[in-house]
Amino acid sequence: MTKTSSATRKTARTASLPVLGPRALNRATLDRQLLLRRSPLSAQAAVGHLLGLQAQNVKPPYYALAARLEGFAPEHLSRLVGDREIVRIVTMRSTIHAHTADDCLGLRRLVQPARDRELGLFRDGLAGVDLDRLALLARDLVETEPRTMKQLRETLAVEWPHADPQALALAARCRLPLVQVTPRGLWGRSGRVTLTTAEHWLGRPAEPAPAPDAVVLRYLAAFGPASVKDMRTWAGLTGLRDVFERLRTRLVTFQDANGVELFDLPDAPRPDPDTPAPPRFLPEFDNLLLSHADRTRVVPPDLKGRSWTGNQAHRTFLVDGFLAGVWKLEEETLVIEPFGGLTRAQREDVTREGERMLAVLHPGEPYDIRFGAVVGR
Repeated sequence: MTKTSSATRKTARTASLPVLGPRALNRATLDRQLLLRRSPLSAQAAVGHLLGLQAQNVKPPYYALAARLEGFAPEHLSRLVGDREIVRIVTMRSTIHAHTADDCLGLRRLVQPARDRELGLFRDGLAGVDLDRLALLARDLVETEPRTMKQLRETLAVEWPHADPQALALAARCRLPLVQVTPRGLWGRSGRVTLTTAEHWLGRPAEPAPAPDAVVLRYLAAFGPASVKDMRTWAGLTGLRDVFERLRTRLVTFQDANGVELFDLPDAPRPDPDTPAPPRFLPEFDNLLLSHADRTRVVPPDLKGRSWTGNQAHRTFLVDGFLAGVWKLEEETLVIEPFGGLTRAQREDVTREGERMLAVLHPGEPYDIRFGAVVGR
């Protein structure tokens, strides 16, 4: 009876909230994501504001900032990576992110419970393995000299010959804050993935995990308005409902078109839904498309799943703020493949944005631009 009463009160509370439709959420999120208009922020400040950039591959963080920042040049980010001000490490959703040094040390601590749960996926391959001893041995190995995952597998397998070598290396990555050392991550440079601990790379100890309250506020500043489930999707963490409830009196609340309660910062921008949103070219794995449980604020329902093929994410572009197609560089051509018909004016705007992207990230290279056929399922 108490449970029913609680559910009834929650439904009544949500029903009285102002509604933010998909376009209102779209414009608010684009503004927070620095995509409604380009920002004068520095590359370092932008990475901090956005709580990191997806970085499974080397180039996506550069394309992400080129879409968001005025006056950006790839050497701006590359210099920060070289100076160890920006660090590549596994954090949210067990994926590699480029973070500021402070967030590398702090956010990794915050999401460590999720990394510990991930160890359950390798349970069978870790039978009989002392995980505390494994962490100590792996730390000594990578702090003596940065190691590849292959080197970790081979060395740890000597200690535990009956365990799965791949599981041993992945367990080390779960237990330790392992960062990718340069030249990996530098623009125009190549380098295999070689790892050491964040503390060793940055020359300072890991900081205590930031208060979850502070991270909720930062998440809303970069991705709001958002539901508890949205943030859970972004962070890969559980137990966030209590944090939002604790912050409720400091926040404002809305509901989406489906009646889901959304939280936001009182003074955060929520532009008019009809605010113009210029085209933007995004990299694969851009957090704009990955950081909400309900992605209809960016991905129209009929385009759900269209930015992926199997486990491979495509580079995407936005028109009027919403997912509109994919793009790729083929030899000396930027190929733009829309999901639906574009008007002549939209094609011209997309072309201009493509020209700008190429000028920023590939200056002096003789790229042509062409539109491919409308991409079907």
